[in-house]
Amino acid sequence: MKRATKFFAAILAAGSLSVVQGLAAAPGQADSPAATKPKTSDLFPDEVVAKGKGIQVTRSQLDNAMISIKSTFTARGQDITPDDMTHLEQAVLDRLIQIQILLKKATDADKALGKETCDQRLQAIKTRAGSEEALNRQLKSVGTSPQELQAKMLEESTAQAVMERELKLKVSDDDVKKFYDDNPSKFEQPEMVRASHILLSTKDPDTNKELTDEQKSAKHKKAEEVLKRAKAGEDFAKLAKEYSEDPGSKDKGGEYQFSRGQMVPQFETAAFSLKTNEVSDIVTTQFGYHIIKLSEKIPAKKVELSKVAPDIKEYLKQQLAQKRSEDVQQYMTNLKKEYGVEILDDNLKMKETASNEPPPIISPAGKTQK
Repeated sequence: MKRATKFFAAILAAGSLSVVQGLAAAPGQADSPAATKPKTSDLFPDEVVAKGKGIQVTRSQLDNAMISIKSTFTARGQDITPDDMTHLEQAVLDRLIQIQILLKKATDADKALGKETCDQRLQAIKTRAGSEEALNRQLKSVGTSPQELQAKMLEESTAQAVMERELKLKVSDDDVKKFYDDNPSKFEQPEMVRASHILLSTKDPDTNKELTDEQKSAKHKKAEEVLKRAKAGEDFAKLAKEYSEDPGSKDKGGEYQFSRGQMVPQFETAAFSLKTNEVSDIVTTQFGYHIIKLSEKIPAKKVELSKVAPDIKEYLKQQLAQKRSEDVQQYMTNLKKEYGVEILDDNLKMKETASNEPPPIISPAGKTQK
């Protein structure tokens, strides 16, 4: 049980970002299975599953939070046993209660800091997704919308600001600089390429099933025509916007920046073997027919402190919160008593000891260093 609790705590600690992290699909990365998920509140009468002074969590709120998390597990190819599902549901409910309580204690300064943090996180997510269209598609695959994501992230960022202020979980710029200097290997950026591609997909966009041989032949013929124009010197970005069937990159001229190990082998090998401004022949992968143009080879280097400072700060805050986990747990326990929190569904009541209880939510901003 301790293993399950720690695992769920790690998932929950990723906050709303867990919904989209790793789902920014590149041409060599499989998309998450798309699914249109109805709101549970549209199907069943709502009920209150937890309440306190000025706070309440409804069944629909809990179920909708679970939909996003279960979709994330599915996207990662992970299964959840019925027993683990019960514990996960309890942990998610505890998280929702914590956020509501902390929001009650938010000052104007907390709200301002929460909005600033939320905006930074959203921008990072949009950058990784590649385009608004790609982000919307990825969010839909895990049962949420841009508006819902933003609202959740704003609540979590504000709750985090309250927790940091109340427990003085402060990390200084000097702390960030010291961590950066003491851990140079964590900030080494491998050799990368900046390349654009045009994809003629060999899968049905609605069903994700393979096209027929006849349809593939027609796609290959079209790819040959586009390749001829690209090698003749036509604007590659314009060709990508007109012909590419990769929604994650076509709006930005088909461009991606990546290191080795991020794309399927055929795509990666072709991109890294090209010379600057060279256009490849047709490259076939499981996704279809690609035409690739190399724009730049970026040598390995150490990432500048300014670019990683926000992530380092959030990582150090997480470390500080873990070191002071007993203080954090006691603080939240006292707040729950102060607000008279009651769990109304017996199946959702925690049956673990306080030491095994999932930690209060303090969400990291984006991707932390490993």
